[in-house]
Amino acid sequence: MVEPVMLRPRRPCPICKKPSAQKYHPFCSARCAQVDLNRWLGGQYAIPAAETDTPDEEDQS
Repeated sequence: MVEPVMLRPRRPCPICKKPSAQKYHPFCSARCAQVDLNRWLGGQYAIPAAETDTPDEEDQS
């Protein structure tokens, strides 16, 4: 009999660290998936950007 191929390594849930479930991958439950979505929509995962100073038109004259 042929053994199934594991496509992804099992990792813990990124929210609560319990074992992840295939149905909610990479999360363990629908609750943790919703918590993650709320964090994305709330801007908690935003990447900080460094603003560069652009010269004004007055400074170039």
